[in-house]
Amino acid sequence: MFGIGMQELLLILVIALIVLGPKKLPDVAKALGKALNEFKRATSDLKDSLDVDHSLNTVKKSFDVMNDTQPAAGTTASAPGPSDVKPPSPSSEEAAPKTPEPPRASS
Repeated sequence: MFGIGMQELLLILVIALIVLGPKKLPDVAKALGKALNEFKRATSDLKDSLDVDHSLNTVKKSFDVMNDTQPAAGTTASAPGPSDVKPPSPSSEEAAPKTPEPPRASS
């Protein structure tokens, strides 16, 4: 336990008994035990929270991989996605003349 042997532990307890006195020593030990228990509980809760976050990230990554490998319904695999489309450069807009849209038939 922290590299403390039995002799060192007894020496610490004797010094605590002398400094605090026999009346306060049980109260201090009880408060110290509660504090350590609360610290253990808090670290356990934090560890569980981090494990849940890690699990959610793993599931999210697997869904992302699945969505990247399988095309969406109604689309083809060769169709560019929103991230693949690049905006036209200004020079290409000037070079290519705009064609007017054909008139729509009225119904």
